[in-house]
Amino acid sequence: MKFKPAIKPYSAAAGGWGSLEATTRFVLDSKHALKNLRNLMRMNKAKGFDCPGCAWGDDNKSTFSFCENGAKAVTWEATRRFIDAQFFAAHSVSKLYQQSDYFLEYQGRLTEPLRYNAQTDHYEPISWDDAFELIAQHIREMDHPDQLELYTSGRASNEASYLYQLFGRMAGTNNFPDCSNMCHEASGSGLKRSIGVGKGTIHLDDFDKANAIFVFGQNPGTNHPRMLHSLRHAAENGAQIVTFNTLRERGLERFADPQKPLEVITPMAGSISTNYYQPNLGGDMAAVRGMAKALLEMWRGGQGDVFDERFLAEHTHGVEAWFAEVDSTSWEHITQQSGLSEQQLRDAAAVWQRAERVICTWAMGITQHKHSLNTVREIVNLQLLGGHLGKPGAGLCPVRGHSNVQGNRTMGIDEKPSAALLDSLASHFDFEPPRRAGHNTVQALAAMLRDEVKVLIALGGNLAAAAPDSPRTEEALRRCGLTVHISTKLNRSHLVPGKDGLILPTLGRTEADVQATGRQFVTVEDSFSMVHASEGIGNPIAETQRSETAIVAGVADAVLGKEKLDWLSLAADYHLIRDHIAATLPGFMNFNQRCDIPGGFYLGNAAAELRFATPSGKAEFSAAPLPESLFGELNAPFALQTLRSHDQYNTTIYGLDDRYRGVYGQREVLFINPQDLAALGLQDGDLVDIETVWNDGIVRKVSGFKIVPYAIPRGNLAAYYPETNPLVPLESVGDGTGTPTSKSVPVKIALTGKVNTSRIA
Repeated sequence: MKFKPAIKPYSAAAGGWGSLEATTRFVLDSKHALKNLRNLMRMNKAKGFDCPGCAWGDDNKSTFSFCENGAKAVTWEATRRFIDAQFFAAHSVSKLYQQSDYFLEYQGRLTEPLRYNAQTDHYEPISWDDAFELIAQHIREMDHPDQLELYTSGRASNEASYLYQLFGRMAGTNNFPDCSNMCHEASGSGLKRSIGVGKGTIHLDDFDKANAIFVFGQNPGTNHPRMLHSLRHAAENGAQIVTFNTLRERGLERFADPQKPLEVITPMAGSISTNYYQPNLGGDMAAVRGMAKALLEMWRGGQGDVFDERFLAEHTHGVEAWFAEVDSTSWEHITQQSGLSEQQLRDAAAVWQRAERVICTWAMGITQHKHSLNTVREIVNLQLLGGHLGKPGAGLCPVRGHSNVQGNRTMGIDEKPSAALLDSLASHFDFEPPRRAGHNTVQALAAMLRDEVKVLIALGGNLAAAAPDSPRTEEALRRCGLTVHISTKLNRSHLVPGKDGLILPTLGRTEADVQATGRQFVTVEDSFSMVHASEGIGNPIAETQRSETAIVAGVADAVLGKEKLDWLSLAADYHLIRDHIAATLPGFMNFNQRCDIPGGFYLGNAAAELRFATPSGKAEFSAAPLPESLFGELNAPFALQTLRSHDQYNTTIYGLDDRYRGVYGQREVLFINPQDLAALGLQDGDLVDIETVWNDGIVRKVSGFKIVPYAIPRGNLAAYYPETNPLVPLESVGDGTGTPTSKSVPVKIALTGKVNTSRIA
């Protein structure tokens, strides 16, 4: 594709003709249009495959059960382009490293196992058997099991994830750094502390029953577009939709349904948000505290039914301590930190108070700050006040990222596993799993930098591009004795191998998985705790590719042998894996039989049934104070959030456009308030350096970013990742979560003298 840089404000609604046109363009560019049209008609359908993109639920009603970005994910994966030994013979790793992330993945699918040759700086073919033996050799040479790190992407299936965690624990480690550590750890940890379950409490159809929906820190138009259908339907049913998001985002303003012909060919569209507030980055906790303060004043003033006092008495603990904390929080502190006025927060509180059934939903705009765990718990506090749990049309809805990131955690991908999980595995498989906590992602990278990691195996993902502090992350990977990447396409992580390195090509979600006993299917779990069967339909591009499940089993067989488990027989028949899951994990009774249920089956949620696995046996209020300052003693003029463009999903760059924000053919841009632009004496289109304000003596700077005026509060900035990941300090993580603070990076900016010419597509 050719990209012409331009900044052109986008006036149309999200979705509509623009979405249809972009989808068509990506399908045609895949060079496999008919196959991909067939794929799209089977996506998120019974006897089809689950979307390889986001974790939004399936309504099982729509004729077309995919969105624009889901279509991009499918066509990107099911391309006919491929790279093989000839490509790697012609391109050294050092040369490929200079290319953009878009260029790397645009080259096509990986087709054969590859080993890095440090002497020649090239990847060279290796057989599957030799690759597995090389992994086993490196693991046998470790001094102890915790020199092994097992990273996981949220796209891995339940079956592959379950085998992966079982292999790791039989090998003696709980080192399971994963993508959850970098995105939604605050949701899981915060919910578990407050209501005893680390998942959302609602069903997808609760959106149709809600009177009010509060949307915090998310941009569904880009990150999970199918959510716009749910919000649009809710608005049409009369629900008030109150949005708290630092940037103005088109998908939260207006949405034209691509499945409605009139809205494709005309400017017709539906409104989404009835109230739209733009808090400071990290100011959401203060905003919710302000709503609570307003509600508490209404309650004390006798202004109607404000709280569900019966619910508070029967099902909660600690409300009085929280009321005291709310009372001690001044309006001045609330408005200064949130960036919103007292009247705005009183107006939002009034919408909440008038609604009988309220949903609160949030994403990574909430979870990637230092105080994210307390922010999640503050949202729970608000919902508990009205008894908005355990009834239709009300509850808590964290919107996860990748399509099985929640399922991975359910399967045991957790560096801090519960005693119940370990006891169950120990009893069923007759071994003693390690009980010590393992490494999360940031801890794993720190261990690599200390030369404490001998082997890294990455089941999917692109750790070098996803993790913070990019130069240090890349150095960490290079220090490993062996890096193993199980991947569909070439990415940045492959270009910073350890002293030894492997790339193992895997099947994608869209492709038929045929093993010794025949055609297989896998399962995934969405954001609503629904487990779906997923069966690819396309033929693999090469016979040398293997499924993730088969690769994990092959590694485990080479390392552990068959003493405890016949790994290869499990790879031959995934029904056997599901039998083990059913025997060891709650909620999966009769797993294989329930996979035949159209639309999947519900795992259940105790908190949604008002059963709380907390010390008090009730939902726990959190009485955490607001932070005194979002950046402590650091004197930074701006807070920066890293975010995705519309032609992107996580670290996968589908193209160089961000249509809804009016950016075309480029990615190195910096969104800024026009008043801040004028105050700095800068002009629209100037190129600037962005530098982190931190206290460890390390210079973190990116250069040549084009200034773009945007509707964002003063003092706040936004730019795309992974380009700005170098600015996020590895040590800057959320309290109690270990998640990088990628949505609140303290920075300064200065005019630069030249365009950044590195990694041009």
